[in-house]
Amino acid sequence: MASAGRRDAPEAPDFGILKRLARDQLIYLLEQLPGKKDLFIEADLMSPLDRIANVSILKQHEVDKLYKVESRPAAGASDQFCFLVRPRIRTMRYIADIVNADKMSGRSRKYKIIFSPQKFYACEMVLEEEGVFGDVTCDEWSFYLLPLDEDIISMELPEFFRDYFLPAQSSRGPAGGRSPLDQLHRSSPAVAELPVRPFRQGLWDRQMCQDTDYVTALCSQVVYEGLVDDTFRIKCGSVDFGPDVTSSDKSIKVLLNAQDKVFSQIRNEHFSSVFGFLSQKSRNLQAQYDRRRGMDIKQMKNFVSQELKGLKQEHRLLSLHIGACESIMKKKTKQDFQEMIKAEHSLLEGFDIRESTSFIEEHIDRQVSPIESLRLMCLLSITENGLIPKDYRSLKTQYLQSYGPEHLLTFHNLKRIGLLTEQVAGETLTAVESRVSKLVTDRAAGKITDAFNSLARKSNFRAISKKLGLIPRLDGEYDLKLPRDMAYVFSGAYVPLSCKIIEQVLERRGWQGLEEVVRLLNGHEFSVSDSAAEDSAAAEAQRVVLAVFLGGCTFSEMAALRFLGKERGCKFIFLTTAITSSARVMEAMTEARA
Repeated sequence: MASAGRRDAPEAPDFGILKRLARDQLIYLLEQLPGKKDLFIEADLMSPLDRIANVSILKQHEVDKLYKVESRPAAGASDQFCFLVRPRIRTMRYIADIVNADKMSGRSRKYKIIFSPQKFYACEMVLEEEGVFGDVTCDEWSFYLLPLDEDIISMELPEFFRDYFLPAQSSRGPAGGRSPLDQLHRSSPAVAELPVRPFRQGLWDRQMCQDTDYVTALCSQVVYEGLVDDTFRIKCGSVDFGPDVTSSDKSIKVLLNAQDKVFSQIRNEHFSSVFGFLSQKSRNLQAQYDRRRGMDIKQMKNFVSQELKGLKQEHRLLSLHIGACESIMKKKTKQDFQEMIKAEHSLLEGFDIRESTSFIEEHIDRQVSPIESLRLMCLLSITENGLIPKDYRSLKTQYLQSYGPEHLLTFHNLKRIGLLTEQVAGETLTAVESRVSKLVTDRAAGKITDAFNSLARKSNFRAISKKLGLIPRLDGEYDLKLPRDMAYVFSGAYVPLSCKIIEQVLERRGWQGLEEVVRLLNGHEFSVSDSAAEDSAAAEAQRVVLAVFLGGCTFSEMAALRFLGKERGCKFIFLTTAITSSARVMEAMTEARA
């Protein structure tokens, strides 16, 4: 993916201090409960905690036993319980049950609840209703930002997408007195290159919401890191490779980041290029091993002390990634992956819609995967601005017959969020708004219009796609080994909308000329500022660009923006509420409760 016109990107700031700050605060909170204590950890905090303070560190601060929240303490448990939890009602009831059970048995213990990232008044109310509020002490672990890699910072809030974008949910995201972005800037002078002022003004750094670009999240990932995530599920920057990858009877947990010399070179590559790279890497590695032949004793000593350890580590990583590629290939072959990609590309381009619909129906009838079937239906709906009523009823009926009537709530949630909707016959929403505006004042009409927009959010995919050129016009075959634009992350068929917007804003040094695009995107997520005052010399200099994704960022988007950064000589830092994918989006809708 080399290009002669590329400029060297600046170095990324060191975000390691964020981990140290989080670890120090947690240790301080644990030490407020002196002596031996048992720690109960919420399931979705286990992986982040492991990246910040592993078991040995917890043991150093007198944590005796570790329990997963929802499990019951052992008979010989400590006299002090500490609960590291998210602020959830069900978790409060679980804690109250433990406290009340101890009361009933006459057992005296100390209880401390550490909420992350903050406590909610509703949680305290539940503790009071259960009669245990006076028995516990509450505190907050203000853990907002976890560096997963040199350019990825995650808030590790996977439920943010569902809670924030699905109407009538209990939470509106990680609200609090302090912005996580403020914490990022206060953490170290090293992040001074990420100015708060331009971010808040929307000048260079760009805040993207997941509901602005559902299409990217719904498309199958074909870059290596995205496929590893889809196949093995990357959690907190690490992945468990099973026996089919390790060629042994054990699973191995592998940290995937820029420190992995093999992974760092293939993570952003289209999967079709990966096998060739790994094959060449294997030959190069063998050639380095073969250099031992003919060495004298001194040369052999230097080789063993200076190079052998690194070669063995690289050989181990190479073997793991080759095994991962083979496992991905087996799974995708079983899923008729090429046929699925073909159907997706037809939906993106707006061609052969009937054939694509038939493919989805066949997918449902064969019961290939409930998540994949939902994803394809949603992609059809978004790209066509809703399904015609006949198709909607038919697909819904077939889906419920194949996968069960319990998915009625799933369809309800998908409709509310705008992922799977029917085209409305007769009057358009605009006509209704126009009629309403004649009957009421302008201010009231505006409020009613906003209400209509929240109920029937339009995707406008075709208009946006045409306006921004999201579907590249190909002259001949797209070269995936030497891509010319960000579309390579979807095999040359589609440029991620979020990435294209960022490219345009950087190119224009602001939002001027993108007013029509903002209108088509419903405009709510964007703040516009005057970039005329920006010093031209500073603007042309190498810079670090902070891209904030609310609702989640996919590995495909990261790969695309890294490509853009190399082309333009800038460095992208990704700050996201969580890493997402089509499966995670669909699972959030199937698990959501009205």
